[in-house]
Amino acid sequence: MVNPFEKRALEIKKIQKKNLPFDFSLIILNLRKRKRVMAMSEEKKDEELDKAENETSSEVKEEESSEPEDKASSENNAEEKEESAEEKIARLEKEIEDLKKAALYKAAENDNWRKRMMQQKEDAVSYANASLLGDLLESLDNFDRTIEAAENATDPKAIADGVKMVSKSLVSMLENKYNLTGYGAVGDAFDPDIHEAIGMQEGDVSEEQLAAVYLKGYKLKDKVIRHAKVMVVKPKAE
Repeated sequence: MVNPFEKRALEIKKIQKKNLPFDFSLIILNLRKRKRVMAMSEEKKDEELDKAENETSSEVKEEESSEPEDKASSENNAEEKEESAEEKIARLEKEIEDLKKAALYKAAENDNWRKRMMQQKEDAVSYANASLLGDLLESLDNFDRTIEAAENATDPKAIADGVKMVSKSLVSMLENKYNLTGYGAVGDAFDPDIHEAIGMQEGDVSEEQLAAVYLKGYKLKDKVIRHAKVMVVKPKAE
């Protein structure tokens, strides 16, 4: 890069070669310098003006080019909105139809379930005793065999023993499998909750008790299913 002072010295020498006075040469240098400065400023002004014009024209072009794009995008957005609305309506209609089908299916399923429950309840009531009756068949068979044996038997005790054996087997099955227990024996304390007094008499007792049992009572677990029919003896009145 050329030093400004060296450049100025060269210009002074050029002027002196033209036989110009030194002072006048300085004036010429100053004028040339001002001219260059003015020229540079003018160039800068022109550059700034050109730059401003270019920016303005580019902005105008951008605005002009963006206007149809904005218009096209707005039109596309409007079309998309219209399409989305139609899609939304179609989706809602489909959802409504699906809900209707689901409701009908659920109603049919509930109706079928209700019918199944009613049928099962009816079957439970109708065949509740099927297991018990099946177990009683063995005792019936034993009674039939006992009756056949009694027709040709000569010993009444043998017949009685056979009947007792069948009865014992039947009672054991009812107690062990169905929790059915019999109660009521002479000498038991009288309990009006489980005993039904057919008659009452006075006797040498300290409290009411059973004098005779006409019909045994039975319990299914803790529930009385038949009260025992008994004769009650009570303490004598003083």
